[in-house]
This record gives sequence, C-alpha cells and structure tokens, in this order.
Amino acid sequence: MFNFFQRDTGGTIDVNNIDNLTHKINLIDIREPYEYKSGHLSKAKNIPMDKILSQTDRYLDKSKEYYIICQSGARSSRTCKILQRNGFNLINVSGGTGRYRGELKNSVIINDTDVNYEEK
Repeated sequence: MFNFFQRDTGGTIDVNNIDNLTHKINLIDIREPYEYKSGHLSKAKNIPMDKILSQTDRYLDKSKEYYIICQSGARSSRTCKILQRNGFNLINVSGGTGRYRGELKNSVIINDTDVNYEEK
C-alpha cells in the first residue's frame, strides 16, 4: 500500500571487507565500460547500470544473490533499491572502487556485453 512501510531486504558491505568473499560471490560492476576498463575488483563482471536496469532478466536470476559495485556506492545503492523492489537479492558494495584499498585489475573491453578479458 505505502512504499515507506516496505522493509529493505538487501544489505550493504564495505568495499574493503569484500576481499575474502570475491571467489564466493557474484560481483557485478555497474559502471560504464570505460570506467571498468580503468580498474575494477578481481572477479567483477561488468554490466552497465542502464543495461542491468533495462534488461534485468537477461543478467540476473532471482534465486541468486548478487553484490553490486560502482565508483562511489551511489549508483549501486540506487540500482539495488530499484531491483530489490522487483524481487532480486542484492547487496550494495558501499564505497565503491574509489575507496578500495586493494589492487584493481585492468581489462580490455572487446564490446559492451558482459564479457571481459584480462590484459596480460
């Protein structure tokens, strides 16, 4: 009836507490390909915000949990709130890549799909 009575079903994790989880989670970086290419967390899959919002069923499965990251945490927070209302299980990675203290990986983007290749 009233949206302000709905409970937020998602969670938040600080970007610097995610290192031990990266091999166990579905980590999605929703920045634009040029941002992703300049540096991203290891194991992060790039699906830009506009694509994940407009073609959600193509990229996400409601039975799985996803961690969403961007540059600062603002876009990922908005994206999580929108998609959680549609039944997706999402965790916002607060602080984003801009506050990450670890080493970021660089990639070569062949096209704007969710495929990325590590540079050698």
